[in-house]
Amino acid sequence: MWILRIVVYSALIYGGVRYFEWKNIYYPTKEIKSNPGDYGLGYEDVVLVTEDDARLHGWWIPHSDARGSIIMFHGNAGNIGGRAWLAPDLHNLGLNVLMFDYRGYGRSEGLPSERGTYRDARAAYEYVRVKHGNAEDPPIVLYGRSLGGAIATQCAVDKPVRGLILESTFASVPAMAREMYPGLPLHKICGFKYDTLEKIGRIDAPLLISASENDTLVPSAQGREIFEAAEDPKIWCYLTGEHNESGWQNNAEYWRVFRTFIDENI
Repeated sequence: MWILRIVVYSALIYGGVRYFEWKNIYYPTKEIKSNPGDYGLGYEDVVLVTEDDARLHGWWIPHSDARGSIIMFHGNAGNIGGRAWLAPDLHNLGLNVLMFDYRGYGRSEGLPSERGTYRDARAAYEYVRVKHGNAEDPPIVLYGRSLGGAIATQCAVDKPVRGLILESTFASVPAMAREMYPGLPLHKICGFKYDTLEKIGRIDAPLLISASENDTLVPSAQGREIFEAAEDPKIWCYLTGEHNESGWQNNAEYWRVFRTFIDENI
């Protein structure tokens, strides 16, 4: 009987740890409060179908004279409705824009997982590739922020891209566990990896990597570590502001670097 109790308690502890980890990584919301139309953009509601038949919701924002496309990979909280205001700036670069929600976010089906979000990224890429006539080397740039940077990095490992932009992205989940819970050995039992640091050296596309020294959530040192591990060509840009306030809207120099990066690679 005591053996059964040990097994049951062990299973409960293991399940509790995994659930705790999952809840610390994903913060999806369902209600979409804004869309590109609120910012004067024409757009299409689209459905992306993944390798495992999950149906994802996204917005395709076409440009009448597009020189290429950019896919945006958002962070771990909310959904694309909270990022709709970014679409005009990206669109004004002369790009088609695809914004989409990972499984479990917004109107997308399912529950998020590491493997699932990688499948979601490939579905988004294939949707845009079809828009470019199934080209072998389509003019596509991936732009990922925070968790989205880790997902975009895996997509750039899997698919040919013209550029990869990582903004406020962490090195890995274990690295973040060490940062957030320094007194606990949680980094040794992480089931999720999102190991951007390990993968970045396998990217053969131009890179733009940025981080803020004022970021109290994701240390800029992790972004710098990713940059140092990457192959050339690569560009580093320091941001200012807290984690959720460190984009180009508060950093004129970053927007200049961002624009130049697009100009040089598409």
